Amino acid sequence: MKIVITGGAGFIGSHLVDRLARDGTAEILAVDNMHRGRHTYLAQHADNPAVRLVEADIRDADSIRDLCAGADVIYHLAAQSNVMGAVSDLSYSFATNVAGTVNVLEAARAGGVRRVVFSSSREVYGEVDRLPVSEETPFNAKNAYGASKAAGELYARVFLNTYGVETAVLRLANVYGRRDRDRVIPLWMEAAAHGQEMIVYGGQQLIDFVHVDQVVEALLRAATAAIIGQPINVGSGQGTPLLQLAERVMALPGASSRLDLRPARSVEVARYTAEIGLMRARLGLEPPSDPLFALGEIWEDYRP
Repeated sequence: MKIVITGGAGFIGSHLVDRLARDGTAEILAVDNMHRGRHTYLAQHADNPAVRLVEADIRDADSIRDLCAGADVIYHLAAQSNVMGAVSDLSYSFATNVAGTVNVLEAARAGGVRRVVFSSSREVYGEVDRLPVSEETPFNAKNAYGASKAAGELYARVFLNTYGVETAVLRLANVYGRRDRDRVIPLWMEAAAHGQEMIVYGGQQLIDFVHVDQVVEALLRAATAAIIGQPINVGSGQGTPLLQLAERVMALPGASSRLDLRPARSVEVARYTAEIGLMRARLGLEPPSDPLFALGEIWEDYRP
């Protein structure tokens, strides 16, 4: 098999490369423009002829079409994947998350790719009145990132209905794990390791955290599962209060910090918990009882 992973040198993409390389059943092409990706995330595969990293941008339609030719599966993870980053650079967010996704889908259509697995986000739902949030909840994006992911989903549906491109859509909750950065857990761990203040915007948030290993497993299963035309939430099904997360970070051995409480940021969704019945039924995944079980493992990368 030939597998293409857009965003393959990024946080989730590099973990997916690790898992596929360990399975040893496919030729893996990681495509990344290195906007958030890092060569170090894939350095362990330097001597593996089955893994190749190509620096390319999904905004370049010709390049992505050539790279995807002959692929069996495309895992489309490349994106401006940070809410505040999407707000601060709207043009890049649109060009990558919307136009870039169309380029990937068109490359799949032109190259006869069997299936595209698209990583969407819980941000497509926006702020909701009732929790947990099911896949039947209408789009109501609150920020540019959520809007771009909703647009990507709609284009995936168009390519399925019009051109017959199999598109599997996973709506990811807040993914955490090693190699992540610029989001709440790595930011707070960095602060706690250096005795700096942990900045809290609002403090009333309820967040569904899901470990990257569970997301990788969901991606792998989505490549063959009967979920075409049915988006699937991928999360823990539990809401963690933001201040409870802060307490757990501050309780890590060697952590030294205190909270700096600031006003909430209007573009951020305050409360989300995923309804995961379809994840269980269609993907056969059961989340761990403690969504934050890996905090101690991640802390090893930060602790003084």
